[in-house]
Amino acid sequence: MARRVGRRVSPSTITILAFLVGVAAALSAARGGYGIALGLWWANRLLDGFDGTLARVAGTGSALGAYLDIVLDFVVYAAIPLGLVLSVPDPRAPLAAVLLLASFYVNAATWMALSATPDKGPPGLIAGAETVVFYTLFLALPAQIVLLFRIMAALVALTAFQRLVWAARHLPR
Repeated sequence: MARRVGRRVSPSTITILAFLVGVAAALSAARGGYGIALGLWWANRLLDGFDGTLARVAGTGSALGAYLDIVLDFVVYAAIPLGLVLSVPDPRAPLAAVLLLASFYVNAATWMALSATPDKGPPGLIAGAETVVFYTLFLALPAQIVLLFRIMAALVALTAFQRLVWAARHLPR
C-alpha cells in the first residue's frame, strides 16, 4: 500500500491524520461512545504505523517527521485517558488517570534522556505493543479503567525504574 501511495501523500499528512483520528477517539470516549472510540483508536494505530512505512518506502523520512510523530502520539496517549475520565462515573477515575499520566511523564523523561546517550539504554517493559493492548482494554472495558489505569501506571513506573537502574550501572559518572 505504501508503494501505491508513494510520493502522492506525505508521511506527515498521515501523521496528522492519525492524530486527528486519535483525538476523535478521545472525544468519542468522553461522550461514552466506547465502541466507536475503540475503532478510532485502532485506526489511529494503523495510521501511526503506516506513516513510518510510507516514509521508508518513499524515501521521504525526516527528523522533523519523526519528531512530529512522537509529539502527536503523546497528545493522543494523554487525551484518551482524559476522555475516559470524563465519561466514567467512578470517582476514583481522575486520581487513577493522574497517576497514569504522571507515570508517562516520568517514563518519557527516562526514555528521552537515555535516547541522547550513545548506548540508548535498555528496551522498556512497557512499550508500543503493550500500550496498544492497554488502551484497547481501557476502551473495551471502561468500567475497569481504575484498575487498568493503576496496573499500567505501575508497569510504566517499573519501566522508568528499570531505566534508572540501568543508567546508574552503565552511564559514566
